[in-house]
Amino acid sequence: MEGQNYLGIYLGKERATVVCLGLQGRDRSVLDCFSVSVEQGEEQKTHALANLIAQGCLERELKFSEVGVALDCTMFMQHNLHSEFDDLKRISATIRFDTEEALAIDISGVVTAFKVNSSDETGSELTVFTAQKKMLSETLGTLQSNNIDPVTMEPDVHCLSRFIRQNISSAGSEQGGTFFSFLSGHSGYLFVFSDSRQGGWADVVRMRTFLLGTGRDRTELLTREIPVTTALAKTDEPINHLMVFDSSDSVNYLQLAERLAIKAEAIDLVEAAAASSEMLADCPDTVDFAIAYGAALNYLEKMQTTNFRSDFSPYEGKKMRMQKTLKFLSISVTVLLFALGVYFQKPLLQKSRERRMLREKLATQYSVVMLGKKPPAGAKAIADKLGGELRRIKNVQSGKLGAKGEKTISAKLTLVLNAFNKCAKRTDLKIDSISITDKNISLQGSTSSRAKTLELRKTLEANGLEISRDSVESKGGRDNFRIMIASK
Repeated sequence: MEGQNYLGIYLGKERATVVCLGLQGRDRSVLDCFSVSVEQGEEQKTHALANLIAQGCLERELKFSEVGVALDCTMFMQHNLHSEFDDLKRISATIRFDTEEALAIDISGVVTAFKVNSSDETGSELTVFTAQKKMLSETLGTLQSNNIDPVTMEPDVHCLSRFIRQNISSAGSEQGGTFFSFLSGHSGYLFVFSDSRQGGWADVVRMRTFLLGTGRDRTELLTREIPVTTALAKTDEPINHLMVFDSSDSVNYLQLAERLAIKAEAIDLVEAAAASSEMLADCPDTVDFAIAYGAALNYLEKMQTTNFRSDFSPYEGKKMRMQKTLKFLSISVTVLLFALGVYFQKPLLQKSRERRMLREKLATQYSVVMLGKKPPAGAKAIADKLGGELRRIKNVQSGKLGAKGEKTISAKLTLVLNAFNKCAKRTDLKIDSISITDKNISLQGSTSSRAKTLELRKTLEANGLEISRDSVESKGGRDNFRIMIASK
């Protein structure tokens, strides 16, 4: 089975962490990771970060099919909200109205995403995330200008919860709720999970984020924040297990367990991610790495309600790829059909070429047979002409019409016409019919009088023609004649 690579980006205002995951079947592996940051006073920080991300991917020759982005908690706000519905589609359709009503804000400039914490007959308890639409549009446009078009843009806390569900085993944990705490160099993340199942974790019941100040006692901070988060979770089962990762390694787990009266232990994120320390050398903050890792796992969720892009700029990369694929297929089919057409038309083209060559040859031969005449259009017309010529030749060969006789008739007809031209005006000559054979010419017509008929006879004889028989008859005031002419 061919593998795919997925890119996860944890994007803050001044820093970014990138993780590239390789998926082969059900196995995942970290192919590469790195972090980049910009100076605090630098202008257009998002644009500069996007350039550094694209440059880092290019230098490491990272190839990937999809991108997921996790937005830092400073780029969005988190709210608790109640919805009257328990169906995701209905919640998605009404979440903007519910958010506008509950928070009393102008929703037109805000982008929303949500997470369902629990549902019952009264509706659903939601965690709603809101961000400024202008800020997200600029961020997305900057990434796209660097050929990075993310499928999802999600809250960092949700991406981190996805990392927990997929990479941290619950084997050996006690029955009940489990509390997770992740402390990076700048932010804290708290999660309450329900009871464990099949070596993984059930869905998160409550999630919180908060900023960490410098020099604060992190053990004291967790001692105060964990009970608050537990109370907000309103779980039916007790929280009896605490798992903590502290990037500064300053949390006192024994003291924390005594104060909270629950089991507390550290998490090895490097082991959970199945990555080596050398692999994480370019990622100084392991929590940032885990968030980017969780962003790369966005393909695991079919309906991503925590995706900000769904609310203001739905991802169309798959649609565009499908359109390009269909376009390529249509071109390929067109080329194939053209090739098939040429293949099947080849015999016809060959026949047409042969017919053209035969017609050219026929035209040459026809011209010879018909004494320089061009062949008429159409095979039937040519056949008729040649058939008539063939019949004429056969008549000559059979004696019905001789070649010499043809010339004799032509000469006699010329003499007759010359005689007509000489006397037609004087005799008021009108010819009704002329019959020609190879031996004689028969004339039928009329003149104005008997004298004019005699003048016609004399003119014919004067032109070398011999009248073998004739008959005359006066009718209708004119002298009608029949004259049979033979050559001398």
